[in-house]
Amino acid sequence: MTGPVVITCLYLIYLATSHPTEKVIYNEDQLWKITNDNKTTLNLLKSLEKEKYLTLWALNAKKIDAIINHKHVTQVKEKLLENNQKYEVAIEDVQKTIDEANPKPQEDIDGRKGYRLTWNYYHNLDDIYDYLHYLETSFPKLCTVTTIGDSVEGRPIKLLRISNRNPNNKAIFVEGGIHPREWISPAAVTYIINQLISNYDDEPSYIKNLDWYFVPVLNSDGYIYSYNVDRLWRKNRAKSKISDCIGVDLDRNWGYDWGNNGSSTDPCNKAYRGRKPFSWVFSSAFLWAVWGALNRIVEDHEELTDVGMQAAKNIQSAGGETYAVGPAGPLIYEASGISSDWARGSQAIKYAFTIELRDKGDHGYTGCRIQVWI
Repeated sequence: MTGPVVITCLYLIYLATSHPTEKVIYNEDQLWKITNDNKTTLNLLKSLEKEKYLTLWALNAKKIDAIINHKHVTQVKEKLLENNQKYEVAIEDVQKTIDEANPKPQEDIDGRKGYRLTWNYYHNLDDIYDYLHYLETSFPKLCTVTTIGDSVEGRPIKLLRISNRNPNNKAIFVEGGIHPREWISPAAVTYIINQLISNYDDEPSYIKNLDWYFVPVLNSDGYIYSYNVDRLWRKNRAKSKISDCIGVDLDRNWGYDWGNNGSSTDPCNKAYRGRKPFSWVFSSAFLWAVWGALNRIVEDHEELTDVGMQAAKNIQSAGGETYAVGPAGPLIYEASGISSDWARGSQAIKYAFTIELRDKGDHGYTGCRIQVWI
């Protein structure tokens, strides 16, 4: 096996104001990629979003991705043509793409050695946690599982430590699943774990003499909700005191640079920052170069860029995928209250990187992230 065969994190519609108990279906909704070639483009799309005709998903200097409500395809098309806006349809039926992205699991688990992870499809939270505990039982001298906190609905947030117990070890922290709909993120983190454990005896000393910390699913409530109810859920499941809308965007809720541009005060917005920093942390022991602010560059950005460029080079050599490297704000979009900024700004972690996992070009920029702190 060369890697997770599931490769896509879908750009799909987000029902910000609803919290249904029945499974959400996205039949005939479409993803459009709209050329961002003048100053009025984004304002036009924001006005259409207010009318519930579409949902903005991602943007950069060249393209804006939007999910078009199937009931309003004609109206959006007419409005774009009226304003000379170019676009292309990237996904014609969102639900069809969802159904194809996660094939049904095989019941036969021969060769799984007591766990169900196969990296051939996306697994539920129980399978992921069972795998962590399997490693702790099977490799007690290397692996330790700790509950670092509880979610707002009382589910554990679990961390796996892989260590040879050398007291002089430095540490690497890898976190995934902060946005629950980004299923490739926990899959990638658990795959890294599997590769590290499977090849540990043959690893060089600079790999062995590190303490590795992995949190595959930081947003446990949201992941379960995304898995069972709404495939495209982005936030956690916190109830609001000022709105019927559910959830906080956990990657806008960290305590450094919280509440600035790139987050929202609206509980119904997908980037809702919460009422205060760390509002999602209740009983967590977790509270232990990449900057989201648009115009902020850290002093040692050249060194961080060099590290990032070397990582991108190694990724391309290993699998052929190319990655752009740079500060998050100018490179992708402005954001505040994000975890990597907190790691760098509040905890003095020098190398705090966000890796936006990309697909093979079928859906463009996917925005499914893992965090790596060194």
